[in-house]
Amino acid sequence: MKKLALTLLLLTLSTTIQAAEFDHSAWDALLKKHVITIRDGLATQVDYSGIAKEHTQLERYLSATSNVTRATFDHWSREEQLAFLINVYNAWTVKLILSGYPGIESIKDLGSFFQSPWKKTFIPLLGETRSLDDIEHGLIRGSGRYFEPRIHFAVNCASIGCPALRPEAYVAARLDVQLEEATRNFLSDRTRNRLEGDTLYVSSIFKWYREDFEKGWHGLDTLEQFLTHYQQALGLDDHQTRALRRGDMDIEFLDYNWKLNRTP
Repeated sequence: MKKLALTLLLLTLSTTIQAAEFDHSAWDALLKKHVITIRDGLATQVDYSGIAKEHTQLERYLSATSNVTRATFDHWSREEQLAFLINVYNAWTVKLILSGYPGIESIKDLGSFFQSPWKKTFIPLLGETRSLDDIEHGLIRGSGRYFEPRIHFAVNCASIGCPALRPEAYVAARLDVQLEEATRNFLSDRTRNRLEGDTLYVSSIFKWYREDFEKGWHGLDTLEQFLTHYQQALGLDDHQTRALRRGDMDIEFLDYNWKLNRTP
């Protein structure tokens, strides 16, 4: 009887340890110190030189993420998993930038004719060596676990055209609020999404990942419906919103600015 009780206790402790939330405080501290908010909070710039001086702290954080086993990850809640993957993607993107900084003008400079920087396999994560594409398109978008189009406003590609790198880590307890704020901030940025006459010009993100915005999140089955859901952020009045919802408003996609999102 005592042996059975001890076994049950050990199993409970093991599950509790595995389910414990990951500590993102080291990444959070780097972001708060080196990510600069601009344009009334709608965009950010990154002080890569400052992060480079604290490279050891970044390396410790990345090492800790690489030590997470698949079994531990699978015990986490949906929110904890997604917050972890977003933070990992962003932190490894910064690591990639630092591998060529300051001698680069764009993340694309770190690729080659044969391989984009997003397809480089250099990230030890969940028992495999992965690329940034593996994290975004495989673990997040392709897993079928998350059904969350707003991740496109959270994962950061180190470019001016990309949604802002949030100046804090994503955490499970506030994930929905953080994703919603990131989405509204991006859509409120008139350099990347704006109405001109009868045409709504939006980021190319909505062209590249259109299918993600048309899978029924919150009952929204078309890109037009997703955009009208955020009419206030886009600055649309009721008449314009109805026109967009009916398909009577043209949608055009803006060119993407791949220049590095660094501080001046």
